[in-house]
Amino acid sequence: MDQDRLREVIKKGESETVEFKENFDKETIETVGAFANTKGGNIFIGVSDKGKVIGVRLTKETTNSWVNQIAQSTDPRMMPEIEVDTIDGKNVVVIFVKEFPIKPISVKGRCFRRVGTSNRMMTPREITELHMYSIGASWDAFPAHEKTIKDVDLNKVQTYIQSANATGRRKITDEPLELLKKLEFVTENKISWAALLVFGKEPQRSLLQSAVHCGRFRKDKTVIIDDLMIETDLISEVDEVMKFVTRHISVRYEFEGKPRRKNVWEYPLDALREAIINAIVHRDYTISANVQVEIYDDRIQIWNPGKLLPGITIEDLYKRDHKSVIRNRLIAQTFYDIGYIEKYGSGTIKILDLCKQQGAPSPEFQEGFGGFSVTFRKDVYTEDYLRKLGLNERQIKAAMYVKEKGKITNKEYREINTISRQMATIDLSILVEKAIFIRTGKAGKGIAYQLTKLTNK
Repeated sequence: MDQDRLREVIKKGESETVEFKENFDKETIETVGAFANTKGGNIFIGVSDKGKVIGVRLTKETTNSWVNQIAQSTDPRMMPEIEVDTIDGKNVVVIFVKEFPIKPISVKGRCFRRVGTSNRMMTPREITELHMYSIGASWDAFPAHEKTIKDVDLNKVQTYIQSANATGRRKITDEPLELLKKLEFVTENKISWAALLVFGKEPQRSLLQSAVHCGRFRKDKTVIIDDLMIETDLISEVDEVMKFVTRHISVRYEFEGKPRRKNVWEYPLDALREAIINAIVHRDYTISANVQVEIYDDRIQIWNPGKLLPGITIEDLYKRDHKSVIRNRLIAQTFYDIGYIEKYGSGTIKILDLCKQQGAPSPEFQEGFGGFSVTFRKDVYTEDYLRKLGLNERQIKAAMYVKEKGKITNKEYREINTISRQMATIDLSILVEKAIFIRTGKAGKGIAYQLTKLTNK
């Protein structure tokens, strides 16, 4: 690595793929294992945590000794490439670690993965999941205990065939039973978990956690208004959950010219549906907990058991080019075939886009309590609400503009309202004083205004 490149990497600091170490020690070997189990990375020996180059003393056998220590401590054995560089006359050793194809790599019997700038020891569940993912195995393809084709509703399979043909994503001419065998839902007369969950007559008799638990509450769970456990096949669960949701959220009507009218729900239904599909398809079915859909006065939270799979982070979910990591291959394929999933890896971006199109707050993606959640906040910035706050029509128009565009400048405010700079400045100042807008950016043309509680990434 040339000096300019080395300085540039060190200047950027530690990351998911960069680690600084003053000296080679056992934590260095743990980082080798963590990088190999995640996305790979480079370890810089002779650099402090804060990125100061302090150098490291070397003998003729130092790097060979380090390679041997790494090989003896890892299983399967790792022998990373090591390079010695210099900055201002000080030695910096770079250990290049590639992502290992068959995971996990253990370090003296323990497995680590890289999370942000630290190494985290993996749980037995995470180790199992990582290994299955790395070899292309999928839990839902394993045989369901003592279940046979008699436990499958072939009418549901026929409905799937019709839907898949209608979307054009498959051209199916096989009979239901032959199709199940061809798609690996049935192997040696044993049905897979996917077959039971998607096409089963009574999926919950064998897997209680495959039900979806829905609830309507006030501000918290102390007041329960409605409670429903939805027990059916996974495809039908989507529509049943949506029926529960629409029963408990309000809708208003906008007339677009006689006799047409448009239903505007207080939450974007398509985004909610996408989040529900994601929760059902991508959850961990080996965890004995249900997908939970909780509706409160000011928010809707959808939680599914199972954290994000290794190789993807919460931050990745906001990126349009993040890779697709699939936990339940057969279930996901079925939902894709019938058009419930548009494109692998696009679900969270679709949710964000749908919220932005309706001018709704961006949902929050979080990991917690052994699972993953999506929280939708109610849009408080309706025209009626803004009028009650005493805003004039220009200010309301600007608020609607920001809901759609994400921000507004003084120039844009003047253009949409055809007013002077002085009047625009006064209006915007009032919006800031009322805590409806926040001012961002530096002085002059860099200043923009955003809604206080609305952040569309």
